[in-house]
Amino acid sequence: MKKSWPAWRYLWKSEDIRRKLLITLGILVIYRFAANVPVPGINYGVLAELQARLAQSGGTFFQFLDLLSGGTVSKFSLLAMGVYPYITAQIILQLMVPIIPALQQMQQDNPAEARKWMEKWTMILTIPMAALSALGQISIFNSLGRDFGQVVPFGFTQDTIIPSLSILAAMVAGTMFAIWLGELISEFGIRNQGLSLIIFAGIVARIPSNFRGLLSDRTYWWLFVIFMVVVILATIFAIIYVQQGRRYVPVMYPGRRVGNRMSMPVKGSFPLMVNMAGMIPLIFAGALLQFPQIFASYFLSSSNETVANIANSIVQWFNGGSWGYYLTYFLMVVGFTFFYTAVLFEQQNYGENLKKQGAQIPGINRGAPTQRYLSKVQNRITFVGALFLGLVAILPFLISQLLQAITGGAAGTAGLFLTSSAGLLIVVGVVRDTFSNIDAELKLHGYTDSIIVK
Repeated sequence: MKKSWPAWRYLWKSEDIRRKLLITLGILVIYRFAANVPVPGINYGVLAELQARLAQSGGTFFQFLDLLSGGTVSKFSLLAMGVYPYITAQIILQLMVPIIPALQQMQQDNPAEARKWMEKWTMILTIPMAALSALGQISIFNSLGRDFGQVVPFGFTQDTIIPSLSILAAMVAGTMFAIWLGELISEFGIRNQGLSLIIFAGIVARIPSNFRGLLSDRTYWWLFVIFMVVVILATIFAIIYVQQGRRYVPVMYPGRRVGNRMSMPVKGSFPLMVNMAGMIPLIFAGALLQFPQIFASYFLSSSNETVANIANSIVQWFNGGSWGYYLTYFLMVVGFTFFYTAVLFEQQNYGENLKKQGAQIPGINRGAPTQRYLSKVQNRITFVGALFLGLVAILPFLISQLLQAITGGAAGTAGLFLTSSAGLLIVVGVVRDTFSNIDAELKLHGYTDSIIVK
């Protein structure tokens, strides 16, 4: 094992690295302060009643959103949507590349220009995505708390249209502010980690309050603690193991010419990731599951009793807590993992890139046959990664069912989301990428020691 502690002193010794770390920390502190700024006009009494009801009924949808947002959803903060509209817009544009030939051609001919185009239109698309997300979130909260009153006064009548538009504008501005803070971190702090660290800070900020909730059950607190420790350790190990998993495909690279002699071909390997999609399928599947609830919430006040009852059933079902909901979530995560991986894999065009290098997989022709062979191998190993992500998505529900079976239904789920595997997947991924970036910074500054234990 390589010693890692001596390298840590360089983080403070190097002025440039120290400045980047302090800037990153300072921006994250600003973000957490801004996360406590509420939406204008919020009714705290109705919000408190709604939170109490959701806690008793196990409002899984609400708790999941609150976990990923760092508690901003439960406070109905200006940053309640976080940076997720930007991520959704980014995914939509990535999925459009293989569909629109002009975009695919631009990405192949001029990658730098394609990247600028993607960044520009991702930011533009984020604004309507944030507005739709804010509209849906307000509608869901008001529909769930309709027995107590409106959480936020909202409507498009003559008397309420101006306040409603100001609320929408404030929430969209909050999202854009969070994205701007993330961009500042990527530019002046830890490179290319801004948005990831914003999400990371929100999830980690929920740990103390969730831990208090975990210990609130005086009868079964010890059982919760045991499960928490076991699940966290097992999940972290599984996440690291799968995320680091690679399938190495043998490749023959052409030899080099040295003077008048040609060296022998070099044996190499081409790594394929088990989980190429990362955490994106979890986020996108969760976002898609919001739409039925958002759509149904507009019919809750329908004069037709049958329509209102159907809408109420849809809202309650998609709020989580049922086997059907989690089976749907599992299947969506698995399916989207395959789809998103296929899109990313085709965009990379590994077959053509290997052909340009003169490399060849033994027994496989160069170019398109190589791409088809690699796609086939990638699909096989993606099956394992997709099942893993699906299990990660529904693990909190499975644990809650197990706990209730052990305790005869007496144990609640307070604090269970402290062990949310989806949150752990994000946290572990961000920590690993951050350490890799800091390690690269150390090497750029001439420090040979590594902070990563190998």
